[in-house]
Amino acid sequence: MSLSNNELTGHIPNTVQGMLNLQQLYLFDNKIEGSIPDIICNLQNLGALDLSDNHFSGSVPSCLGNMTSLRELYLNNNKLDSRLPSSLGSLQDLIEFDVSSNLLRGEIPLESGNLKAATHIDLSNNYFSGKIPSTLGGLDKLIILSLAHNRLEGPIPESFGKMLSLEYLDLSYNNLSGEIPKSLEALVCLKYLNFSFNELSGEIPTDGPFANVTSQSFLSNDALCGDSQFNVKPCPTKSIKKSRRKRVLTGLYILLGIGSLFTLTVGLVVLRLRNTKKNASQKDVFIVKGHERISYYELEQATEGFNETNLLGNGSYSMVYKGILKDGIIFAAKVFNVQLEGAFKSFDTECEVLRNLRHRNLTKVITSCSNLDFKALVLEYMPNGTLDKWLYSHNLFLNLLQRLAIMIDVASAMDYLHNGYSTPVVHCDLKPSNVLLDQEMVAHVSDFGIAKMLGAGEAFVQTRTIATIGYIAPEYGQDGIVSTSCDVYSFGILMMETFTRIRPSDEIFTGDLSIQRWISDSFPGELHKVVDSNLVLTGDEQIAAKMQCLSSIMELALNCTLVRPDARISIKDALSTLKKIRLQLVSSRH
Repeated sequence: MSLSNNELTGHIPNTVQGMLNLQQLYLFDNKIEGSIPDIICNLQNLGALDLSDNHFSGSVPSCLGNMTSLRELYLNNNKLDSRLPSSLGSLQDLIEFDVSSNLLRGEIPLESGNLKAATHIDLSNNYFSGKIPSTLGGLDKLIILSLAHNRLEGPIPESFGKMLSLEYLDLSYNNLSGEIPKSLEALVCLKYLNFSFNELSGEIPTDGPFANVTSQSFLSNDALCGDSQFNVKPCPTKSIKKSRRKRVLTGLYILLGIGSLFTLTVGLVVLRLRNTKKNASQKDVFIVKGHERISYYELEQATEGFNETNLLGNGSYSMVYKGILKDGIIFAAKVFNVQLEGAFKSFDTECEVLRNLRHRNLTKVITSCSNLDFKALVLEYMPNGTLDKWLYSHNLFLNLLQRLAIMIDVASAMDYLHNGYSTPVVHCDLKPSNVLLDQEMVAHVSDFGIAKMLGAGEAFVQTRTIATIGYIAPEYGQDGIVSTSCDVYSFGILMMETFTRIRPSDEIFTGDLSIQRWISDSFPGELHKVVDSNLVLTGDEQIAAKMQCLSSIMELALNCTLVRPDARISIKDALSTLKKIRLQLVSSRH
């Protein structure tokens, strides 16, 4: 029985227990709420149970451990807030197990090591604490293991070196300490590993899978050392020649003798550096003065209690407010609705994506405010609002050169995301409301709540998250396949909308008629019928040059929105083409 991908609400009815012969039950991607009822455990023939992407709360039923026929169990993307029952260790034939993106807490049960048949275990984005059980090392069939974004501490178990089938290991965003075990060098199948944002120390191994990883796997572990390819400090040599020991001891006595003078000197230098840093920070207009993190109280005061008069806009998981701090700094606060399923994941995704990205055409994140019940990002304020506002407001107007400049800014941002950063980023939701304009009308791409980061060698990833209808590439909407080509498609639609001033969701597009088909059918002879009439007014001396410019833009947009992903132009080539079009338009004026 599959009732997935609907708008179902309410609870799982008790009558489910009567379906004694049921072997597969799929209810994912609905709005079902309440607890997972124990009566579901009566379905003793059930091999696959998928309740993911709903609003389930409460505990994970311990009786699930009695359903020994289970091969697949998906409870991810809900609001479950219990401990993980140790009884699940009885599911010795379970192959895939996913409880990611919940509110689960406590320690990972030792009994998890009994899931001997498992190939996929995902416990990420929860509040699991304590040490990683060494018993997990006995799962020699495991291919994917993610424990990322939890509160785990202590060492990485040496026993992990026994998981010889492992291809994907993510332990990032925890509080893990100690050294990376040399035993992991035996994991010859490992293609992806991530230990970033922990408290690991010691030397990074270099053999086996470590020979092919980059520094991205070890970010923010300041005590790690090793090979220069990992972008960490070199490890100190372990041995000191005996002939040098006397010299070192003599030096130590001398240092003790001048220690007081040295301490005084260092103190003066540190004091001067602090003053220098203080002065430098006062010059940086994008840093909220005095705040590494802003408090909820400060946000509430700055936005006048999140008053609707300060509302700048809203999205699927969040609302954006204008805020003014006591020192006069203006910012935009993106407040996530934690009651909505997916909001936590959206917040975490934006934090992860924007943490290391720096580009003049990307929205800058100043700081954040985060606790169990409240999530917000503090962003650079954009006084001219969104491109959507400028396109559809009656009292605002963008001329041809301004629109072209904005498209070049957006293409520059996308080129950086796809090609300018060590890990390619797919935005996934490019549209006019996600393009913000600053004081100088420079465009900034925003809202990375459903963005995807491609791993090393990955050309695409698969997802169930669907973006805004009308801007989605065919392969994304139909099969959930996300690649940089999806952003190129969305960029093509964005160009069409910007220069026609018609939304892809407009009521004129019914049946087989889409904005692409509409423009393609008019290209090139009747293009004047579809472009924004305000751009080519009768009597304009530059009308021929402008129509040539618009024709080149629409030709590029059509090349961006071809059905086959591999047939589409790259964003780098699109950016280059747009710059040439602008140069030709400017030259025609002289």
